[in-house]
Amino acid sequence: MKKRIGLLYGGKSAEHEVSLSTATAVSKAIDYDKYEVHPIYITLDGQWLRGPQLTKPVESIEQLQFTSESKLPNNITEFILDKNTQVQFDVVFPLLHGTNGEDGTVQGLLEVLDYPYVGNGVLASSAGMDKVIMKQLFEIAGLKQVPYVYFIRQEWNQQQMQILEKCQQKLNWPMFVKPANLGSSVGISKASNEKELIDAIQFAFQYDRKVIVEQGVKAREIEMGVLGNNNPKVSVAGEIKPMTEFYDYDSKYKDGSTVLIIPAEISSSVEATMKDMAIRAFKILDCSGLVRSDFFVTEHDEVYINEVNTMPGFTPVSMYPLLWQHTGVSYPELIDTLIELAIERHTEKQQLQYNRD
Repeated sequence: MKKRIGLLYGGKSAEHEVSLSTATAVSKAIDYDKYEVHPIYITLDGQWLRGPQLTKPVESIEQLQFTSESKLPNNITEFILDKNTQVQFDVVFPLLHGTNGEDGTVQGLLEVLDYPYVGNGVLASSAGMDKVIMKQLFEIAGLKQVPYVYFIRQEWNQQQMQILEKCQQKLNWPMFVKPANLGSSVGISKASNEKELIDAIQFAFQYDRKVIVEQGVKAREIEMGVLGNNNPKVSVAGEIKPMTEFYDYDSKYKDGSTVLIIPAEISSSVEATMKDMAIRAFKILDCSGLVRSDFFVTEHDEVYINEVNTMPGFTPVSMYPLLWQHTGVSYPELIDTLIELAIERHTEKQQLQYNRD
């Protein structure tokens, strides 16, 4: 009997387009002989729209963008409550990136609904989305990382000069300015002087109320994939070589200007250090399913963890599935494994006791 999969994508997020690209790619790779695939599209306005069951790969993103004119139940209340008209999913596969999807909000909803779902739980998703919380947990785990400064919008409005002074005392130029709660390099800027720093901070505040400023480091950008629940495995390493000044949104998803080298040319000692750090990061955040761990490696083979991504992209140019392909796990096999891991985690949770008798 086929498993019923709810493909959840779109979202009220600056990474809406990325999610659509990911959903399109997954629709082309999933095994329709094993799964009934039911698409659930969340619009930029936050509407939940169900489309007809997919029986074959979609040919374009537009096929996954439904309208409220559909005859199927099309709001979140019906998705949650109407047991008569809704397909009961064996697994929900969230392909949501950024806020309102990758940050623990949808994961909390799926926990309340008691659905098995692919990927990280509420804690890992929310901590992995907030770069400040993530870095503070990395510090507890003893993971080496670059220096950083963070602040919220109110602090910036009231103490701009003090914050600029703190940044320049603690960090060296260049600095990288990021919204604390966003991925896919949205809202990120490089600053090489105070004016650029001010502009970058104001730009980042367009996307979040909290901003993080990180020390720039001359290093290679190398990533590893982590896959599993209680006993995670690590993929080969892959290096990112952007043709632009740094790895921004366009070089990730649009212009194809980034070169990916898989496997990365690194020493066995660096690889071992990265694998150890990737597992430690996975465990300190209490991750499950999948994570991509991003590192900086200097010319002297110093390894710094940059961040983890708890819902890495599955687009044709995305690093995570490519890393696993080079490790011996094909794209369809990766999807199968993630679905199995979702069921495994849900089954484990069902063994918990919720009363004192």
